[in-house]
Amino acid sequence: MKYKFIAFSLSGIIIAVGIWNIAKEGKLNKGIDFSGGALIQVRFKNPVSITEVRQLLRNVGLGNSRIQEVEKGHREYIIRTMPPEEETAQELEAHDIMGKKIIDILKTEEDRTAADKGLKDLNNIGIPELTSNLKSSFPDKASEIAKKIINLRRNPEDFKGIIENFDQLTEKGISPEVITLLKEKTFLGSLAVRRKETVGSQVGEDLEKKAVQATVWALIGMLIYIGLRFKLAFGIAAIFTLAHDVIITLTFFSLSNRELNLPVVAAILTIVGYSLNDTIVIFDRVRDNLKGLRGLPFEEVLNTSINQTLSRTIITSGTTLMTVVALFLFGGEVINDFAFTMIIGVITGTYSSIYQSCSLLYFWKIIFKPKKGMGR
Repeated sequence: MKYKFIAFSLSGIIIAVGIWNIAKEGKLNKGIDFSGGALIQVRFKNPVSITEVRQLLRNVGLGNSRIQEVEKGHREYIIRTMPPEEETAQELEAHDIMGKKIIDILKTEEDRTAADKGLKDLNNIGIPELTSNLKSSFPDKASEIAKKIINLRRNPEDFKGIIENFDQLTEKGISPEVITLLKEKTFLGSLAVRRKETVGSQVGEDLEKKAVQATVWALIGMLIYIGLRFKLAFGIAAIFTLAHDVIITLTFFSLSNRELNLPVVAAILTIVGYSLNDTIVIFDRVRDNLKGLRGLPFEEVLNTSINQTLSRTIITSGTTLMTVVALFLFGGEVINDFAFTMIIGVITGTYSSIYQSCSLLYFWKIIFKPKKGMGR
């Protein structure tokens, strides 16, 4: 409790930095789930700079697309087109057309020439189509071979989404006979589409509204629950603590320039429940100690309660943190934003349970001076 002013100052600085950064950018970096549009994630065989990508998109009137480099090396990008200003009945179809236009403009002349000859792009072909191409020579094993090749291409440990040359397949155990057939019927395109999503702006707005409603109703439900189980002061303190956790998490999210999407909202709601669990354990001990330690000042009762539950808080948070760090490092791209949010949330929730929740109770007593149930 003696660090309460330092803790409030630290939280205030972080929140102020987050508000400043969001205000500077104009808004949070919303993902396609909320803003609508077409999202394409591509990986190039050879390095291509962001400037080159933007110039190619500008040539087809998509120069305002948002381009984000996935990893260093100028080989993989996420490209998101902005939703149209006016929604049309063919909006989803229009986004899909834009997505196809992006993919087409990024291909090289060699890709187009090979496609015109009837060859299939092995870096973008699916299992059914590859199986069909292999069946003439390998009728019994075509499906098995196709699955192996496509899985190798998609596996981040093998080709990271793109096959650069046929020799790589030989090194992974694909037979020379299969390689010969692949060279006859397919070609290795200059880029691979790793992800493609299309969402209408109206759908995005509805999802954003429901995400906000889910968060608000969760907080209201928790306020009612804690108010009934403890006292209103405890409920107010818990809600402010949870709001603190959400804002701090969004601050780090904006600073890292990550996209706010539905998995992130799921992570935020998980953080709210997780942090509340920690806070309730401490509040429960505070309630018991208010009866058992009547002679002590209120601040000392709070401090004692925090210390009595401290080992439980640290052990629980530590084991959870190890899990989400493992998800972040080894869970893959799909769950990366969720895991990142959980890491920030677990750390922030633990910190706020220890340094913020009881401090808020203390200041509530100082400001409103309740006559009963809060100690002397």
